[in-house]
Amino acid sequence: MEKSLFFSKPTNNFLVTNYVHHLINMQNPNQQPHENSSRSQSPENGDPVSDAKWASRLLRECATAISEKDSTKIHHLLWMLNELASPYGDCNQKLAFYFLQALFCKATDTGLRCYKTLTSAAEKSKSFDSSRKLILKFQEVSPWTTFGHVASNGAILEALDGESKLHIIDISHTFCTQWPTLLEALATRNDETPHLKLTVVVTESTLVKSVMKEVAQRMEKFARLMGVPFEFNVIGGLNNLKELTKESLNIKEEEAVAVNCIGALRKVEVEERGDVIRILQSLNPKVVTIVEHEADFSCTRNDFVKCFEECLRFYTLYFEMLDESFPITSNERLVIERECSKSIVKVLACDDQIGDGDGETRERGNQWSERLRELFSPFPLNDDAVDDVRSLLKRYKAGWSLVLPQENQESPGIYLTWRDEPVVWASAWKPQEKSMERYDQ
Repeated sequence: MEKSLFFSKPTNNFLVTNYVHHLINMQNPNQQPHENSSRSQSPENGDPVSDAKWASRLLRECATAISEKDSTKIHHLLWMLNELASPYGDCNQKLAFYFLQALFCKATDTGLRCYKTLTSAAEKSKSFDSSRKLILKFQEVSPWTTFGHVASNGAILEALDGESKLHIIDISHTFCTQWPTLLEALATRNDETPHLKLTVVVTESTLVKSVMKEVAQRMEKFARLMGVPFEFNVIGGLNNLKELTKESLNIKEEEAVAVNCIGALRKVEVEERGDVIRILQSLNPKVVTIVEHEADFSCTRNDFVKCFEECLRFYTLYFEMLDESFPITSNERLVIERECSKSIVKVLACDDQIGDGDGETRERGNQWSERLRELFSPFPLNDDAVDDVRSLLKRYKAGWSLVLPQENQESPGIYLTWRDEPVVWASAWKPQEKSMERYDQ
């Protein structure tokens, strides 16, 4: 049973709620109690505002205790969290469950073993059909991924406009769900329909064989339907994106190249990201599109509590978004949340023990921009692309919005926000002429 993963104590919500109030009183010793504060002594009476984030309070306290190596407090807080943690409850209970798992692993130094177990369990239940259906369902109820697809497609179409031979290097793990809309756009171009070569770079070995064979068949069938001359290639077996070359990607002199990176760069080791960006620049692309989550997990080794706070902030937004996007009994939602558990354990409890190509070290748009500006210049989205993104967001529930870059802003590109909090950053870049001259020399 998942509920008894860590402990086997009986549930006592009253005890948990009292402990939360104890934390609140410790943090605000001069605050006078509200007249109706007694209502909050039991969840049955309805949670007051002070208890709305009870899971976050307990989790933060536990992370601090782990950082301070306070074993008595760690055990007490882990037990407290387990009292109400459940993967089937509300957002608080889900956050408590998945972060409790990571904190327990951190405290007991079992992160790598837990991560391998979670990965193995996920792979056993994964198939092409189930993965594809899950991705499409997620895209149906949330713009979390489609936002980056539409923005990137807009930039690629503009950068490759008028070219007759296109070569898109796709470094992502989206089962090519991004490309049907681009094929439709190419099919309706005013000039002659160009030839498109799509090369998918796969760093996950489990995706290479049967899955990508199925993807290739579907893409080729759709391209024929659209009347677009099409070639599909897969590059697999890479240990590191630094292994990419023009030769391995079969880039021809007459091809106009675009590189599409959706969620790919965060899997590269932080110290090697500059090298990978130089590799992308060496491919001489017309445009490079970058889509990443707006979060900073890069301080794990130096400041566990700071990284924990950022991880909790990000996944709280994510779980709240899932809560409003899916029905409470949705199996798809449960699968997505379980996938999150792997990422949370990886970030908080593995301490860089995971091999290259399987990381989760997210960085914010301004951090990526600082790296990219050394060799690239921003490629602003045109009005048509921005309008396409706005139209996309209108298809979803309220709460989503688009934020355009402001003058003197450190990071170009656009942001997807959920309840006014930026969650996804999408941008496009073109190689600087001077950097290309240095490379040619």
